[in-house]
Amino acid sequence: MSDYHLISANRLHDGAVVWLDSGYHWVEALAHAHAFDEEALVAAQQAAQESVANNEIVDPVPQQAERTPNGIVPVTFREQLRARGPSVRADLGKQAGVEQNQHIGSLAPAAGAFAPHAGIYQYDNSERTFLKERAQAFSQQVQRRLSGELTEEQFKVYRLMNGLYLQLHGYMLRVAIPYGTLSAVQLSQLAYVARRFDKGYGHFTTRQNLQYNWPKLSDAAEILSVLADADLHCIQTSGNCIRNVTTDEFAGAAADERVDPRVYAEIMRQWSTEHPEFTYLPRKFKIAITGSADDRAAIRFHDIGIIADKNEAGEVAFHIYAGGGLGRTPVVGTLVREWLPERDLLRYIEAILRVYNALGRRDNIYKARIKILVRELKPETFIEMIDTEFAALLSDRPPLDTEIIEAVQARFVAPALELNLPAQSAAFTAAKSENAAFSHWVANNSHPHKQPGYISVVISLKPNGGIPGDASAEQMELVARLAEQYSLNEVRVTHRQNLVLPHVKQDDVYSVWQALCEASLATSNIGLVSDSIACPGMDYCSLATARSVPVAQRIALRFSEEKQREVGPLSINVSGCINACAHHHVAHIGILGLDKGGQESYQITLGGRSDQDAALGKILGPSVSYDEVPEVIEALVDIYLKEREGTERFIDTYNRVGITVFKEALTHAV
Repeated sequence: MSDYHLISANRLHDGAVVWLDSGYHWVEALAHAHAFDEEALVAAQQAAQESVANNEIVDPVPQQAERTPNGIVPVTFREQLRARGPSVRADLGKQAGVEQNQHIGSLAPAAGAFAPHAGIYQYDNSERTFLKERAQAFSQQVQRRLSGELTEEQFKVYRLMNGLYLQLHGYMLRVAIPYGTLSAVQLSQLAYVARRFDKGYGHFTTRQNLQYNWPKLSDAAEILSVLADADLHCIQTSGNCIRNVTTDEFAGAAADERVDPRVYAEIMRQWSTEHPEFTYLPRKFKIAITGSADDRAAIRFHDIGIIADKNEAGEVAFHIYAGGGLGRTPVVGTLVREWLPERDLLRYIEAILRVYNALGRRDNIYKARIKILVRELKPETFIEMIDTEFAALLSDRPPLDTEIIEAVQARFVAPALELNLPAQSAAFTAAKSENAAFSHWVANNSHPHKQPGYISVVISLKPNGGIPGDASAEQMELVARLAEQYSLNEVRVTHRQNLVLPHVKQDDVYSVWQALCEASLATSNIGLVSDSIACPGMDYCSLATARSVPVAQRIALRFSEEKQREVGPLSINVSGCINACAHHHVAHIGILGLDKGGQESYQITLGGRSDQDAALGKILGPSVSYDEVPEVIEALVDIYLKEREGTERFIDTYNRVGITVFKEALTHAV
């Protein structure tokens, strides 16, 4: 064990990582920090606690250190990352704050942000007033924290209720994007916030939200106010409440859609926002809804998953799943109601939540999710309890009337699609035949549209070797301009951390592609090896046990564009800890980062899928080292290519031959 200790903390007002020096001052550079021996450590810790009391820092922690030829360094890899900053964004520096951006402080927000309606769903005056007042209220709480009137423990409740986390290097702010739908104006406003208050980029997540990794606490309330100008907010993006309702990224546009689920997602959003009974649940609660038979919303892995459908008479009803989830205890959800009439949607969801709120565990965070309750009660008992609660609510809660549904639907901006276009554009067909690169991109990066003459275009945020889900302010502004010009002002965020232009005329697709090529955003890889999901991992997250983004980058660089096309559809998801934010359990190839004796180690699973044929991946064998992961993944792919029959996908070959044949890949691990 080391005889020396460093003391690290986060500075209160901006979250920057700081270190205690010999004079008990907090410094940003590790080189200026002091290594305290056992005798001096007690006094140093007392000085650190005085700094906490003086509202200078948060969470001072002694860290074991060792002497090297380059000076004193932390023993743990996590603290080494805190000292030098994220390994994947060395160009941005290591400390929180945006001092380099202060010269653009006068830059105007997005044009149109102050218009009566900024979003695809049009907020009314009361909703916009609510968002501004909420930002003002949080401003008061921030000032109380900075002044010391609130302790960190007292302030944490307010901070998390407004989507503000304290992560490895500083604060992180999570912005809600309800059901993944943005207007061009809103995306432009997100770009403005990235440039003005962050380090010029944002990170799109698997829950169709956006995260800023470098805001200051002192700027947080102003950011909320700027977001509110464009009908954006951070409400219920954290905490033990009902989180952002997610859905299919092609909702309202997909050719295979039976019901547009967005109106029901919006109704659930309004119903759940600051719901007095469900603001402090045993644990966070996630709902997803889809209106297609092809499940692109992973509804079977949510606390509540909903499939909207129609009968032969055209009446809308829902298939309801409950108790699904990932994390340390992955579970496929249970079908709890086969056919729920439209009018009963909110009453039935409330019944599920009331059972969970009453019986969910609050004494153990690891056993607090509804999936654990369903398992402990047994599904049959759980369903009986829902039905009992639901029966009581039938006389106590009003139904979801058609008038309410129509009123909410009317506030969605209907895309002004051109009718009577040919199903196949001659210009579009010619461009594909004349340009192989364009043809490949269309094949991978588009989805059939319900309106003849249109398609949905998927913009990959996974350039080969790039950071999955990251988009610079300039890229966001470009996509916003393309949405305004070619996609009827609309943008979607996908579960796989990409963006969608949902309503593009076939005649315009080539122009969109050319613009994306010029901005290096035309990577043709949707659904292929390099279209991997990766959580921020230990490069940013305080909970992570290993890095994830560099693993995804190194795998992507292992496969050429031609090899990826040869391999075909293959999902690879990389999580940096057991919480599974990258959904590694439901990837064809899942990768879980672990800490083994202070070293990064990675467990590989095979055979997962999140669609209507939901399945959890099985562990391949012993974990492998950080350096071995790309070679093992390439070996798995080579085994698949050897074993597949005809045009079989990876997942189909795996299901046919089983896991044993793939274990040979582990021989590539030393």
